[in-house]
Amino acid sequence: MPTALIDTTMLTLFIPTFFFVSITPGMCMTLSMTLGMTIGVKRSLHMMWGELIGVGLVAIASVVGVAAVMLNYPSVFQVFKYVGGAYLAYLGVQMWRSRGKMAIPKEETSAPNDISALSLAAQGFVTAIANPKGWAFMISLLPPFINPAISLPSQLSVLVLIILCTEFSCLMLYASGGRTLRQFLQQKGNVQLLNRIAGTLMIGVGFWLALG
Repeated sequence: MPTALIDTTMLTLFIPTFFFVSITPGMCMTLSMTLGMTIGVKRSLHMMWGELIGVGLVAIASVVGVAAVMLNYPSVFQVFKYVGGAYLAYLGVQMWRSRGKMAIPKEETSAPNDISALSLAAQGFVTAIANPKGWAFMISLLPPFINPAISLPSQLSVLVLIILCTEFSCLMLYASGGRTLRQFLQQKGNVQLLNRIAGTLMIGVGFWLALG
């Protein structure tokens, strides 16, 4: 019987596969870019750890079979989907109007936004958990990379660690891209345009989450 923690052959296939999936634009990556644009990369980390907890739970549940039950009862997702989507869309409208805690102030001397770390984490968590497509993807992606001859807990631990590290790296890339866009537009004095771009993206994420 193999004593390895995971099948290394499967691992070499899993890493590039998940990276390609993770780097592809989606709800979480769009949210990360929007927050990087409005509140900066450092404060976006609060959203990221909430999102990573959600992604980790989805990955584990997909392997142990919980996701199959949840997908058979889509009403489980409705509260997360509609309430979470409506809240994100509301934030987007506020940002579009250059109002609210997440809008970029027109003057650098303006007080920084004070949206709580817990609120940001909740945004990331709900966005990850309430996405049925994410569940369906994990169900289809993870099981083929599980070797039945090796301990499931050890394999799952390695795969989830890879998933979280990859997801975090991609979130950081998108948040950094949003910060770069902010710096570019602020140099030209287009703060209102920046708020409207960020607001439109946030509204899009809200509708994406609610109607996806």
